[in-house]
Amino acid sequence: MFAIVKTGGKQYRVAKDDIIKVEKLEGAAGDKVELAEVLMTGDDKGVKVGSPLLDGTVVTAEILEQKRDDKIIIFKKKRRHNYRRKNGHRQSVTILKITEIGGAKKAATKKAPAKKAEGDAAEAKKAPAKKPAAKKAPAKKAAPKKAAAKKPAAKKAD
Repeated sequence: MFAIVKTGGKQYRVAKDDIIKVEKLEGAAGDKVELAEVLMTGDDKGVKVGSPLLDGTVVTAEILEQKRDDKIIIFKKKRRHNYRRKNGHRQSVTILKITEIGGAKKAATKKAPAKKAEGDAAEAKKAPAKKPAAKKAPAKKAAPKKAAAKKPAAKKAD
């Protein structure tokens, strides 16, 4: 049996006892992790595809190690401009071992909202009603300009 899971913005094809390297997940070595975003499962009988996720299907994994990946060198260069930049990056990763595919999700327990005291409910009902928004006065139109009086052309001196 195999499954396609999504974690850290990437998708992985996993089977039981596979070891995969994923983006950093919270937890220490030996902890159990549930990957709830299962997109597809398959076996000899056929495949089940979610739209987009399969409801009630979980992949369980054990954290083997938390570490930093190999350094990636970023080198930028523009020829004939004396422009060179060298930079490096090490990504934090988690090494997982898949222990089970297809386990049911554990039911999440939600706390019921606390009831308000009777006095609080009465105050909430007496809350002031919202006032309607004040209407803006219409903008005044500009008065038309008066045409300037024409002056006679100046005479040229001979």
